[in-house]
Amino acid sequence: MLAFRPCFFNPPLCRPISVKVLSFFAFPSSLSSHILSLPFPHRTMTKPPSAFDALMSGARAAAAAAAKKKKSEQSQQPTVSSPKKRKPSPSTLPTPTSTLNPNDPKPSETVPTPTSDPPKQEPEKEGPPPTKTRHVSSSSALQELKKRIPQLKAKPSKFDPSSVACWEKGTPVPFSLLALALEMISAEPGRIKMTDIVCNLMKTVIYSTPEDLVPLIYLFAKRVAPAHEGLELGIGETSIIKALAEATGSTESKIKKQYQGEGDLGRVAKICRSSQSMMRKPEALTIRKVFNTFRLIAKESGRDSQKKKKNHIKALLVAATDCEPQYLICLLQGKLRIGVAEQTLLAALGQAAVQSEEHSKPPDGIKSPLEEAVKIVKQVYSVLPVYDEIVSALLTHGVWKLPSTCNFTPGIPVGPMLSKPTKGISDILNSLQDVEFTCEYKYDGERAQIHYMENGSVEIYSRNAERNTGKFPDVVAAISRLKKSTVSSFVLDCEIVGYDREKQTIRSFQDLTTRPRKNVSVDNIKVDVCIFAFDILYLNGRVLLQDNLKIRREHLYASFEEETGVFQYATAITSNDIEEIQKFLDKAVASSCEGLIIKTLSEDSTYEPSNRSHNWLKLKKDYLDNIGDSLDLVPIGAFYGRGKRTGVYGAFLLACYDYNNEEFQSICKIGTGFTEDVLEQRSKSLGSQVIPGPKRYYQCGDKMKPDVWFEASEVWEVKAADLTISPVYRAAVGIVDSDKGISLRFPRLVRVRPDKTPEQASSSEQVAEMYNAQKAAQTKEKEKEKNKQDGSESPKKQIGSESPKKQIGSEDKDEDEVADEDEDEDVDVDADEDEDK
Repeated sequence: MLAFRPCFFNPPLCRPISVKVLSFFAFPSSLSSHILSLPFPHRTMTKPPSAFDALMSGARAAAAAAAKKKKSEQSQQPTVSSPKKRKPSPSTLPTPTSTLNPNDPKPSETVPTPTSDPPKQEPEKEGPPPTKTRHVSSSSALQELKKRIPQLKAKPSKFDPSSVACWEKGTPVPFSLLALALEMISAEPGRIKMTDIVCNLMKTVIYSTPEDLVPLIYLFAKRVAPAHEGLELGIGETSIIKALAEATGSTESKIKKQYQGEGDLGRVAKICRSSQSMMRKPEALTIRKVFNTFRLIAKESGRDSQKKKKNHIKALLVAATDCEPQYLICLLQGKLRIGVAEQTLLAALGQAAVQSEEHSKPPDGIKSPLEEAVKIVKQVYSVLPVYDEIVSALLTHGVWKLPSTCNFTPGIPVGPMLSKPTKGISDILNSLQDVEFTCEYKYDGERAQIHYMENGSVEIYSRNAERNTGKFPDVVAAISRLKKSTVSSFVLDCEIVGYDREKQTIRSFQDLTTRPRKNVSVDNIKVDVCIFAFDILYLNGRVLLQDNLKIRREHLYASFEEETGVFQYATAITSNDIEEIQKFLDKAVASSCEGLIIKTLSEDSTYEPSNRSHNWLKLKKDYLDNIGDSLDLVPIGAFYGRGKRTGVYGAFLLACYDYNNEEFQSICKIGTGFTEDVLEQRSKSLGSQVIPGPKRYYQCGDKMKPDVWFEASEVWEVKAADLTISPVYRAAVGIVDSDKGISLRFPRLVRVRPDKTPEQASSSEQVAEMYNAQKAAQTKEKEKEKNKQDGSESPKKQIGSESPKKQIGSEDKDEDEVADEDEDEDVDVDADEDEDK
């Protein structure tokens, strides 16, 4: 027996420790193996060694001598050679099924797994450890991909997919391919070059792993499912910041500070991960894994769902390398902002499909197969906006058979047909000369597409393909009750409008917006609605999109029973008489409608999904005295109020949306059109959207510096006196003028548009189109005035349109003068408030 007293305990707590020595400092195997596996540090002792140190030093020396002796004995005995095995790490050891006992083998010994057959005699093979092989392979593959990625810039007709695909064919496509391509696209200013890169990327995926094409497209489109499924990530910026902090070993406060400085959370993620080293590299990300994880995030619900979502994000960030973290964050935020809009994506898909088909021969008569393929893909997507279906049909049957394999399907909403604005009845007659047309009331409600399926189920979708069935249970009941018995299925295009059934009058759009958005109970409905139907797209298994409006109307009128205040057909007349149309317009306005929609009836009157067509023209009461249309704009900044508006925002910076560059462009400041209640509501609502600084996809110019910046989250309908060229604002810059944008003069808030997303705001192209139309009208009016003064013409008075007043702020003014006007017109917010009252 050996007894000693530890020197590092206090004397009152010391007790003798007895150790039974079986041999020269040899412990029982279970205790010995445990002690010897402990990672005792080797360091120079500054004090004489304690008894415990001496004991352990001797034990280690004895164990080393015993191991050496055993190895010497084994070398003298004949052995059966077997492949050399790497010492298993703790993470690769099998999970023990029983507790340790003295008869267990020591952890340092390699024990072969029992098998039915003895190991074969093979020469020993040297090789790197498996984990190290994976790490080196992943790193070298990334470097190889970086060398090859510039090949994506080649012309699609000359591009060879194998020149980029450096992974095994048939295996999941690495996410780094998409990340590097996105980085390349973000540096490309040209639309054609962007399309070429996306096309070549798709060709590479089709060549390598066709099943990864759908995930690739959905990631490009910033979606996890078709729009009508309503599946969204549901991730806020706070959750992303938390996940990023945990994944990089940083703190939320540091991440927020970096975010404030960089202005881009994706760049912050890239910086944080690039400065972080890891002992063991996780498995490389693939496009498929990222997309599937995104879908898992979107489907998480219930208790602890946000925590689960955060953990999913953290796992992706930990595995991300190089520029992958940056684009993971951008995809999670839904803000790639690289200029690849949906139309670019569809064009690239069409080109990639036709160039990837083997033995593909276009039908006779097609001069430009690429252009025709793009046209086919876009047209099919407009009637079946589901990438899964389209890609599957493309890969199976080819692009030329796509129209016959992908058709309009009940239960999947199509984009609504839209109308172009016009300023007066005389303009309508000029646009639709010798063409039969009809005029309908333009109702002020929510555009809806109602699908009634063969099994009796009903779905209601908004203009954004958002599922609104739970919002309108009364509509579901009414439409099922009022359809005729001969009708088994249909798709209806209509407007759902607030309605006072006692007074039999239409209620305002603001009243309709007070209705709850989800899980509405019929017993608790406070705002009744009426369905005003104006078109039918599908009936009893037959698609009607290619039929003219006259035929579609006949089907519509024969399929339902009207009930006042519940289901009615849109009020309409067919006439080309100016006076009759004017009276009809006045009657529409008196009935609380916005104005009229004028539609071609027989010629060029097919239904065009997702298209703003010249065959549908809208004439609102507000168009007659101003720019011809209202605009849907996004508030991106605000200025603090003064005087009576102290405590709320006094004016807001509004922007239109540029679809090509995926950016918001400033167009005006607005301080009028707000009641006190509305101003307080908007200030409170936008107060939760304040961000540290402008996003890099906000085009505002150096002269425009609001007090606070907002995340783009709301859409406001705004009308104005006219449009003018401005050096201050950036709307449509480069379209009408190379260096200047377009601004609104005397803008006024009409209403908030909860049915639209920021990306559905008025586009820069629309703004430029309106400006050009205004300029043309002004030129024409000046010519008439000049002719009148010369006595060469005695113009007739236009019905439904007044002669425009002399325009203020035309493009030939001095820049400084225009800039001063732009500043002066909005700054006096107190005067604006008085005007509102």
